[in-house]
Amino acid sequence: MAGHSKWSKIKNSKGAADQQRGKVFQKFSKEIYVAAKSGGPDPSSNPALRLKIEKAKAANMPNDNINRAIKKASSAGEGENYEEVTYEGYGPNGVAVLVQALTDNRNRSATNIRVAFNKNGGSLGESGSVAYMFDRKGYIAIEREGLDVDEDTMLMSVLEAGGEELETSEEVFEIYTDPADLNDVRDALEAEGYKLAQAESTMVPQTMIDIDADKEELFKVMLEKLEDDDDVQEVYHNGNLTE
Repeated sequence: MAGHSKWSKIKNSKGAADQQRGKVFQKFSKEIYVAAKSGGPDPSSNPALRLKIEKAKAANMPNDNINRAIKKASSAGEGENYEEVTYEGYGPNGVAVLVQALTDNRNRSATNIRVAFNKNGGSLGESGSVAYMFDRKGYIAIEREGLDVDEDTMLMSVLEAGGEELETSEEVFEIYTDPADLNDVRDALEAEGYKLAQAESTMVPQTMIDIDADKEELFKVMLEKLEDDDDVQEVYHNGNLTE
């Protein structure tokens, strides 16, 4: 995972939540609805739902919104029928882009995502064209502000909890786990008294690619267009972007 930090994207997402709160909360509601629909409304027995709720709370989503999505999923009747769909494509310099969506209309989603790629210097690829360049991992972030713990102590806590890797910056400890161990590692760290800023399943690029300076802004526009789509839940890529 060296050289790859997810924290900067999380900070940007939190800033976007402040500016586009309604749209961001709508996406979280959809994730919570699907998790509750498939695994039941009780987060204590539905780890996927618990992760979605914690992710939403980290973005300051009100409890009323969260409970409304769970109640909607528990109501009688069919309700919405969302499908999980993954789109794969390329940005400039062959940057791999992986888009995860929840949609009730595959044709609409495919059209919108293809337009976002094509109009901003990218191209949509076939299924399997870039997914092999990413590994699924559990991800946990612990902010360092106010935390009197050095890297060696944190590393010991991570390894004892069952984590695989620790990356450290001035702002945050970033912990990567086997995705199957995410819940156990999270619970163990919380039991030690650590306050987690983020805990989720993610896709981590195996290698990073530099982007030509004259193409970076267009690539950022492409990412913004993809992330702004109502059906898109996550966008992953292996491009090195300047802050």
